[in-house]
Amino acid sequence: VEVKDGYANNFLFSQKKGIPATPENINKLKNKNERLKKNHDNDVKKATELKEMLASKEILLKVKAGNNRKVFGSVGGKEIAEAIKEQLNIEVDKKKIATDARMKELGEHIIEIKLHPEVKAVLKVKLEGQE
Repeated sequence: VEVKDGYANNFLFSQKKGIPATPENINKLKNKNERLKKNHDNDVKKATELKEMLASKEILLKVKAGNNRKVFGSVGGKEIAEAIKEQLNIEVDKKKIATDARMKELGEHIIEIKLHPEVKAVLKVKLEGQE
């Protein structure tokens, strides 16, 4: 953007909020943006591969439950993330698992995992009663 010289020199440059638009600085900015786009594309590609792998998988959790098939407490993101790491050898952050994934009944459930802001995976979780 174009601003007056005094504003640029006294505020933007001194506060490190801007740099002069020299050909060298413009070139650096273009290179930086290209690297960021390349990294973003790689992240999306990895997340998509992981999504396809998780779609065909299922994890099994054994939990304490009553006679009416209700789980004592509930199963949430922390337990699911631990089971994924243990059973599938995949590291998933518990915060990436959908918050509405709290399961309170035995049986099969489908949960959503946010692998990337643009990529969401679906995973089957089966809850069985513990004996």
